[in-house]
Amino acid sequence: MTANTDRPDPDALLARVQESESRQGRGRLRIYFGASAGVGKTFAMLAAARKAREDGRDVVIGVVETHGRDETAAQLEGFAILPRREITYRDRALDEFDLDGALARRPELLLVDELAHSNVEGSRHPKRWQDVEELLAAGLDVWTTLNVQHLESLNDVVGGITGIRVFETVPDTVFDTADEVVLVDVPAEELLARLAAGKVYLAQHAERAAANFFRKGNLIALREIALRRTADRVEDDVQSYRIEKSIVPLWKTEAALLACIGATRGAEHIVRSAARLAGQLSADWHVAYVETPALQRLASAERERILRALKLAEELGATTTVLTGEDVAAALVQYARTHNLSRVILGRAPIRSRWPWQHPVAVEIGRLAPEIDVLAIGAESERGQSRSSASAALPDNGIDARRGPKRLRYALSALAVAVTTLAALPLEPWLDPANIAMLFLLAVVLVSVRYGRGPAIMTSILGIASFDFFFVPPRFTFAVGDFQYVLTFIVMLAVGVTIAHLTARLRYQARIATHRESRARELFEFARELSGALLTTQVVETSTATLGRAFSAKVALLLADADNRLRFDASNGAEPGLDAGVAQWAFDQGEPAGLATDTLPASTFQYLPLHAPMRVRGVLAIQPAHPRWLLIPEQRRQLETFASLIAIAIERVHYVEVAQEALVKMEGERLRNSLLAALSHDLRTPLTALVGLAETLALTKPPLSPEQADIAAAVREESLRMSTLVANLLDMARLESGEVRLRREWQSVEEVVGSALRASRPALGSRSVEVALPPDLPLVEFDAVLIERVLANLLENAAKYALPPTPISITATADVDAITIRVADRGPGLPKGREATLFDKFTRGHAESATPGVGLGLAICRAIVESHHGSIEARNRDGGGAEFMFTLPRSAPPAAAPETP
Repeated sequence: MTANTDRPDPDALLARVQESESRQGRGRLRIYFGASAGVGKTFAMLAAARKAREDGRDVVIGVVETHGRDETAAQLEGFAILPRREITYRDRALDEFDLDGALARRPELLLVDELAHSNVEGSRHPKRWQDVEELLAAGLDVWTTLNVQHLESLNDVVGGITGIRVFETVPDTVFDTADEVVLVDVPAEELLARLAAGKVYLAQHAERAAANFFRKGNLIALREIALRRTADRVEDDVQSYRIEKSIVPLWKTEAALLACIGATRGAEHIVRSAARLAGQLSADWHVAYVETPALQRLASAERERILRALKLAEELGATTTVLTGEDVAAALVQYARTHNLSRVILGRAPIRSRWPWQHPVAVEIGRLAPEIDVLAIGAESERGQSRSSASAALPDNGIDARRGPKRLRYALSALAVAVTTLAALPLEPWLDPANIAMLFLLAVVLVSVRYGRGPAIMTSILGIASFDFFFVPPRFTFAVGDFQYVLTFIVMLAVGVTIAHLTARLRYQARIATHRESRARELFEFARELSGALLTTQVVETSTATLGRAFSAKVALLLADADNRLRFDASNGAEPGLDAGVAQWAFDQGEPAGLATDTLPASTFQYLPLHAPMRVRGVLAIQPAHPRWLLIPEQRRQLETFASLIAIAIERVHYVEVAQEALVKMEGERLRNSLLAALSHDLRTPLTALVGLAETLALTKPPLSPEQADIAAAVREESLRMSTLVANLLDMARLESGEVRLRREWQSVEEVVGSALRASRPALGSRSVEVALPPDLPLVEFDAVLIERVLANLLENAAKYALPPTPISITATADVDAITIRVADRGPGLPKGREATLFDKFTRGHAESATPGVGLGLAICRAIVESHHGSIEARNRDGGGAEFMFTLPRSAPPAAAPETP
């Protein structure tokens, strides 16, 4: 019985209906898509919006960036424009798209330019595409624009071509789920001409763009990528439309191929031929193997030949699948129509089939689907066949226990006929021959259910013979006295064979369904157990136990340490036969290795890297009881699914641990800052009193003796040092708690340097300071008190470590975007490799040093500079000594107000 291949897929229809229901009440999204800036996306969007407004639609411009293009700006005339929202960022007022204003206005159509735009900090969403998602959810139709380099999946590809990596990206799901995508395309020569004419960028930016991004080769490559991505999107739309309208016949919109392989020796030749043809056509290709009940009885060597051919197809880039069904042609036609594959490649069939009523698969496909092109591949040469057959097969020491020994099955079938005969003999006086024949048919049904088609057919033949010998007159002979019994025998044989065939088919389908249900249940239970795991050890225990049971295998989960080296210990379930080198290679390269792979296939284990969303988390090592199972596509995909679930669970547990550690550190930092602030407040008063008492002692009458005066001076100096330390502790606590508010004003660098020198004079002592500041230094916007503190701390640090005869130097330079100030000395220099860590709290250059200090001065400097959105670093000077430099961002100072007469 042939399956109905014209019946649409109910699952696909149900998914389509559910998607339509979920989109009810949701706005429609149209994306104007282009290869690069300047192709005319915004212009095309505005032109279409003008037409929509003329048709009576309420069109409002939410945000449109003209970039100084007069032609685009002219298109804005006559449109209602939504006022932008002003957001203060870094003491500047910036205009952003007003999402709440758009939701309150609720136009029928809203134009939102530059979908990949990053919103200013303080907006509701960090990305504009998230604003658009909220607008769509509210029922508003939105038109927007997007360049190909902003698609997340193509960001690295475009970056590799152009050498420029953009950081504003849009998830591909936004592009794929858009209701409409309009491609705006311009040839590379025309785009370069538009750039030269100033229609893409303003004159000051056009020359730099032409020398970097806008090169002809880049534009041609980007145009190809945009066209291909749009074609993929359109192909998905075609497939969705065919599913929605239940269109069964193929639409030859692309040159996709389907290669079918079987148990013959030419399977690998068909795969290679299909790969060459797909490469010539630049088309996607699939390879399918249809497993029928007859093919399930193949010998292990023939099944391994099929599995090797499927593995070869995957290595060559094909999508492989194993189909199940009674009719090979019907299964292939259904798969081809589902995936819109217009060409089917088969091996050349013999001229005559084994049975007169059987037709070659190519003929059956032509009958079932005349629209499919069928290509026949010639036979492989004898030399090629010998090489192919010489391929090494995986060892298989397992016995197919499902079927059992053939001889025993046939012996038990004969025994069933004997038992039926013995049971029917006492009933012969009371039953008609037709009812006795029913008992033999019952035996056929029972045998076919238990042992399959072959024993059932033998049971049918033996049952007819036994029925003729014991129950048909003349009895105890095979002679037939009445010709009607001949017809009875024929009907019994036909019914028995038909029952055997149908029962075997149902057993086959039930076995396939059971296997699929078992795999789905194992994945569900495994995912449920992993979702409750809170520790890495729980993930390891659950994974090794589940995979060991599912694949009858030895399993080890090798996780990486902080140095990206795999750990081999009992907690990972490590087995004695594991190869550390192969496992580490699989982890480093992110590729499978070992058994049933192309890398060290002689290994008894297969090493599968655990790819998590962020990085590779470890390696899954598995040694199945039957190695050829790893060649079966379904088994391998299930194993890869298990590995993905394990990787995600390990990464989730890892970040849970990281979050817990971060929370503990945050609480510790908060406690320490509170303690430091409390101590600082409580210590400042007694320290101030000590300084005052020391100064009072120096002024007492009669004068102190020289020894007493030295003691009073030492008390004053140490009190001042402790007071400075307490002030640093208090400032650090305030900076980290966010209590310090910057008072940014336009200041002169020379004045701040002078005030810092005056404040640092006690710490500098007799050391000389050389100041070299250019006379044309511009004004800079910063908090003068805090920057003075930075300079004072750097000068104090230099005074501690600089050699006495050498001076300390202060220099400054002005760049386009920043002012750089340097404080340098000629001391012992900085420890190698620790230049960056010196700015951490309570970090000193040397662990044991006679120089006083607790390592807070540089930490305060970094906190102050970074609060000004600058940077600070340290390095060793040529010839000895250290240099500390910090930068402050520079911007244009405000124009001076005109003097009033």
